[in-house]
Amino acid sequence: MNVNDLLQEATDVAAAYRSYQGGYFKTLLSPEQSGGGLAMLDMVLPKGAEPPPHIHEKEDETFYMLEGIVELVINGTAHTLLPGTALFAPRQIPHYFKILTDTARIITIMTPGDLWNYFVEFSKPCNKIPEITSPVPPTAEQIRYMTERLSSRYHLNLLIK
Repeated sequence: MNVNDLLQEATDVAAAYRSYQGGYFKTLLSPEQSGGGLAMLDMVLPKGAEPPPHIHEKEDETFYMLEGIVELVINGTAHTLLPGTALFAPRQIPHYFKILTDTARIITIMTPGDLWNYFVEFSKPCNKIPEITSPVPPTAEQIRYMTERLSSRYHLNLLIK
């Protein structure tokens, strides 16, 4: 393999990923590929990039741990997810997770798959090999916009006070 091939391979790898909340993800299955039935993401997130407690009106989520340790709280009950374990979070039930290691790699499955569009909307294409950075807290304006979009477009309600 020559230098140009290596550069093209690195470019192709970077193009497959999107930067999100200090981490990154790769779409394994888009809603378009499943007739809208599901979406599947391979996500790598740093500690501090977790969502607040929330309720999905329309989607179920399934989490499968590849690396790291996460505490997933569903309807007030905490579950520790270790590599090789999975957990189902049904729609209309409050849930959130907390990353207990520096990073976590999680396969996330959303059924149906429309919430995938949120992750695309609030991420950016990687222009180099993806890497973990410290999550940058959003501004008050970004929080207002994201909260409104989550509620009106994605039917996800944040349970923050």
